[in-house]
Amino acid sequence: MNLLGNIVWLVFGGILAAIAWFLAGLILCITIIGIPFGLQCFKIAQFVLWPFGKEIELGNFGVGGLLLNILWILFFGWELAVGHLVIGLLLCLTVLGIPFGIQHFKFAQLAFMPFGAKIR
Repeated sequence: MNLLGNIVWLVFGGILAAIAWFLAGLILCITIIGIPFGLQCFKIAQFVLWPFGKEIELGNFGVGGLLLNILWILFFGWELAVGHLVIGLLLCLTVLGIPFGIQHFKFAQLAFMPFGAKIR
């Protein structure tokens, strides 16, 4: 079932979303300061490409991860998380959209605090 969900996901926008996250990571990696943030975008792009069957574990970050998460939340995270929450809520209005809405709720978690998050 995960394979079917991932294939449908890819066809209906998963590839475009992954490319967008990857391009954002490339842009952030232009500067030395942006490299840690760009690497998180690459992690999110990988997850967005094939999300069904994967879980996110938040936490496991030290002081550096906490500081980077705070900067991420201030500059990028809250907007991305709210966007994924809204898309997830809209998708959950239909029965067929519920599995895809759940994936967007996972993305919202990761978009809010990517540093220290592990994808399994």
